[in-house]
Amino acid sequence: MMNRNLVTGTGLVIALALFLGINVISNQTLTSLRLDVTENNLYTLSQGTRNILDRIEEPVTIRLYYSAKQFSGVPQLLNYGKRVRDMLEEYVAASGGKIQLLIVDPEPFSEAEDEAVSFGVRQMSLSAAGDVGYLGIVGTNTTDDQEVLPLLSPEREDAFEYELTKLIYQLADPKKRVIGVLSSLPVFAPPPDPATGQARGADWTSFVLLKELNEIRELALDTDAIDDDIDTLIVIHPKDLPRKTEYAIDQFVLHGGKAIIFVDPMAEQDANTPDPERPGVMPDLSSDFATLFEKWGVRMVADKIVGDPNSAVRVSFRTQRGSQEVEYLPWLQLKGPALNADDFITNELNRINVGTAGSLEVIEGSKLVHVPLVKAAADTSGLLDRDAVIFVRDPTGLLDSFVADTQEHVIAMRISGPAETAFPDGRPLDDDEKRAPQDESFLATSDGPINLIVLSDTDILADRFWVRFSSFAGMRIPETFGNNADFLVNAVDNLGGNDDLISLRSRGKYTRPFQVVQEIQRNAEAQFRDREQALQQKLAAAEQKLSELQSQQGDSGVLLTPEQRTEIEQFRFEQVKTRKELRAVQHDLQSNIESLGMWLKLINTALIPFLITLFAVGVSFYSVRTRQRSAS
Repeated sequence: MMNRNLVTGTGLVIALALFLGINVISNQTLTSLRLDVTENNLYTLSQGTRNILDRIEEPVTIRLYYSAKQFSGVPQLLNYGKRVRDMLEEYVAASGGKIQLLIVDPEPFSEAEDEAVSFGVRQMSLSAAGDVGYLGIVGTNTTDDQEVLPLLSPEREDAFEYELTKLIYQLADPKKRVIGVLSSLPVFAPPPDPATGQARGADWTSFVLLKELNEIRELALDTDAIDDDIDTLIVIHPKDLPRKTEYAIDQFVLHGGKAIIFVDPMAEQDANTPDPERPGVMPDLSSDFATLFEKWGVRMVADKIVGDPNSAVRVSFRTQRGSQEVEYLPWLQLKGPALNADDFITNELNRINVGTAGSLEVIEGSKLVHVPLVKAAADTSGLLDRDAVIFVRDPTGLLDSFVADTQEHVIAMRISGPAETAFPDGRPLDDDEKRAPQDESFLATSDGPINLIVLSDTDILADRFWVRFSSFAGMRIPETFGNNADFLVNAVDNLGGNDDLISLRSRGKYTRPFQVVQEIQRNAEAQFRDREQALQQKLAAAEQKLSELQSQQGDSGVLLTPEQRTEIEQFRFEQVKTRKELRAVQHDLQSNIESLGMWLKLINTALIPFLITLFAVGVSFYSVRTRQRSAS
């Protein structure tokens, strides 16, 4: 018996030693193996991230400035910092040693805090007493290039992988692509006031985001050539472009340049003013690209705007009866089936907001490939007269006269395939030329398949259609309510051949709701509301009755009768009783949540370790019995 106990005890010691040894060895040798069992694979890196990590040629150093001690009293920031650290460790494991991670806790008045501030990491105020903390990332490469995420906000947690991968991409490949922008709309801020040096306006936010990864080069509206180093050309609202500029764009596309063209039947951001010589006539706010569109096999329906009651934005307007809300047909929120789920540009977008957009049609007989990216529903959408939209005073008038059709109204499409020039005779003449200069690089047909994207709306780029701003720790934080800028960035990335960042626009939420607790809360709150409403109704009736009795007493001097006093006392008794019941409901609610939390803690702290221990004992016992059978 003693020998058996000794053998069993020895087996347990061996099992414990094996358990600890396996953990030590696995921590040292199996660091690249991961098992992500979260619902949305929150700690699994996207394939685009892995592709970028695989292409890193020189080491990249990532410094995480994380005030763990300072955040001990702020659970939201403490937990978010831990998740950031865990995600960074996934990057290190997937990089094959090309990423070096340093985790720094910048304590107050330390050299680490000075270092964080010198890199540009921003302080977060933690209390009224002046306590501050830091949660930011600094990346550097071997050539002293530096990129900073100055303040990581839990509100933007779903975009963290994209931001971090973008930072690494910029350090691994510092050379930026050149994007040419030719626009008749003020997408870029004008130069500062020469007298005061103060800024006059700001860039549209969609182009601020585009500048983060690319070099943006603004082109003149009368340009006669597109620089060879421009990777992608963005043309916005091409109103009355000179023919030499159209020719330059035509040849750029035929030579393999990528292009994104934004036209509009009614550009709401166009600041064109009325002509004083034509009073009462609205200025022309439209743009088209008919000369080139014809060769690309597409056209925009003239003088028409897409409307759809099911996708329309609700707006407020003043009437004689006061403010009312109604669907404004020309402003659309397009989501779900309206966005092409099979194309890289739109397959991860949730909502695109457009304003007074046109309808794109494929020209019959075109041999090019046309792929819709954004469209209105065929069964509920239709076309509005542009003039009716311009002169509308009451949006309900548009609804009353609207007639849906059965056509598919496309707002954005991809075009590819071999194309012909819109200028078969070569470079066109300028006004002051008798003979056009020779163009040795002229192409009558494309070198290969062209690749471009056409949109029938320019307002999609304007801030007011997709972003609003708030303040956080002294910073101006954009809060998006549409994926308009994501569409532009995706399109530029995709046309330029860089698909890796496209899949990183947004991840699932890290913070998952406690569904069981929420169900308990919903049930209790429903009961609470019912009783509260009943009490309020009883209170209102009693107050009205009491007011009538007091009014009678005040007018005639009549004292309250014993029955009336009894009625008031009965109400007061019911009032106190009901309030006690309401407190009991709240107490039961809290008790249920605390009980559930206690059981969860018990399962995590006791049951799981007990099951592991029981399993180890069972394995040890089975091993001992097996050896005994073998010995006998």
